[in-house]
Amino acid sequence: MPTRLTARDLIDLVLDEDSWVSWDSTPAYGDISESYAAELAAAREKAGTDESVLTGEGLMRGRRVAVLVGEFGFLAGSIGRATADRLVAAISHATEEGLPLLAAPISGGTRMQEGTPAFVQMVRIAEAVMAHRRAGLPYLVYLRHPTTGGVMASWGSLGHVTVAEPGALVGFLGPRVYQALYGEAFPEDVQTSENLYARGIIDAVVAPEDIPDILDRALTCMLPDRGALAAVPDPVDDPVPDVDTWEAVTRSRDPERPGVRRLLKYAATDVVPLNGTGQGESDPGLLIALVRFGDVPCVFLGQDRRGQTAAHPLGPEALREARRGMRLASELGLPLLTVIDTAGAALSVNAENGGLAGEIARCLGDLVTLDAPTLSLMLGEGNGGGALALLPADRVVAAQHAWLSPLPPEGASAIVHRDIDHAPEMARAQRVRALDLHALGVVDRVVAEKPDAATEPEEFCRRMGAVLAAELAGLLTRGPGAPADRAARYLGG
Repeated sequence: MPTRLTARDLIDLVLDEDSWVSWDSTPAYGDISESYAAELAAAREKAGTDESVLTGEGLMRGRRVAVLVGEFGFLAGSIGRATADRLVAAISHATEEGLPLLAAPISGGTRMQEGTPAFVQMVRIAEAVMAHRRAGLPYLVYLRHPTTGGVMASWGSLGHVTVAEPGALVGFLGPRVYQALYGEAFPEDVQTSENLYARGIIDAVVAPEDIPDILDRALTCMLPDRGALAAVPDPVDDPVPDVDTWEAVTRSRDPERPGVRRLLKYAATDVVPLNGTGQGESDPGLLIALVRFGDVPCVFLGQDRRGQTAAHPLGPEALREARRGMRLASELGLPLLTVIDTAGAALSVNAENGGLAGEIARCLGDLVTLDAPTLSLMLGEGNGGGALALLPADRVVAAQHAWLSPLPPEGASAIVHRDIDHAPEMARAQRVRALDLHALGVVDRVVAEKPDAATEPEEFCRRMGAVLAAELAGLLTRGPGAPADRAARYLGG
């Protein structure tokens, strides 16, 4: 088990020296029993705190932040009515002050000495957190060992970004309670940080000493310096030669062609990876992250050609991950960047049972109506509904050899000609390539490949990154477009 830091240890580790200012007042318990009063007095003596949560503000690398920190030494970090009063007051104050909120819960859950009146405080705490989020303010969570029960099921699970301590016990039902109720031990490898990460429930497993860095990077993306946007240069587009459609399709399938990972490696200033839907699903075919190109941030949703295989094509889980990113962009007022690069969504029993068609529809509906600026990048292959699901946007940029089609050209040939020999002809007739889509008004801007991204991966990615920074800066300045305007670009098709 990890070494347990006290609340004050964690405050000293994360915040700048001598910057902590407490917001806490003396807790009021009302009329309580003598035995409970004695327990509280013993807890104060043991923990050195007056309650199981400390709240306040401080500076983290010079940035003013609000903080909620649990103290396990005080009655196992349990949450009573006075604790909830403290939490709700602090969350509300952070919202009023416009501060990002950092939470580090550690708790066995509801305080059993207070029973149901303490249990129902989960509702008040959740409402306060959601009001903070509705105000467009970041809420970042660090789950510590252990975090269970009503804390995990309220303020522990509502973060925009949620990470956890290595080896921590993290879950809903405490293993001791499970054994008492069911007469058997709960499996040891389920309620762990590492398992929650593998299941797409949390974003990362992070050691305490690394917390300041990931928090600072996440907040730099979430709270951009809007004054710097006007200085972002808009590069002049190079001429794009008229390359044959089938040659473009062939080049887009080159295994050496750079995908989203190399795009981020060469073009991004900073990347804070996120993970999964937060609801128990993840798909290696989609990369979700907070990203900066230059000084311009975005929520990044990229179809990862490396993560998609014949055995594991892009599934409905990837689109549910994408919809998490859309919600994140909406709440934080950040531009959303989607990257299309897929050989096609899964055609399988599991995909049908997972509601693939419905997820494509919901992605289309969410994107076309999203109240955040949107940019779509066609980077490579664009096969079928899995590609179209990430297309609707205020602006669309395409790599020269990118394309979009309802089916692979071979599939279209099989339907029309009952063979695959006519695939090049079908691709030309269906006007799938970026240049054709630019002429139709579906694509706004085509970025040249010289002559092929696979032969100049670093140069191409840096060139594309400069275009993305300029496009995102413009979108962040202008704000989101109207749904009708987003849909109108397809009238020419």
